Amino acid sequence: MRYYERLKSVREDHDLTQADIADLLQTTRQQVSKWETGVQMMGVDKYITLAKYYNVSVDYLLGLIDTPRKLQ
Repeated sequence: MRYYERLKSVREDHDLTQADIADLLQTTRQQVSKWETGVQMMGVDKYITLAKYYNVSVDYLLGLIDTPRKLQ
């Protein structure tokens, strides 16, 4: 799975909208859409925030592993 597909998949698994994530990351819904479609890359700080919010490792969000690992 590509990193941007994982971002969308995890968000949908948590029944969240792009607007919900935009509020969390203090950005716009349009920016979240760009990240989820692979048009732009999200910054490391945003990945860290999402990893903490979802309680999964950044490597899972990046699509490097297929099984989510919880943060310690």
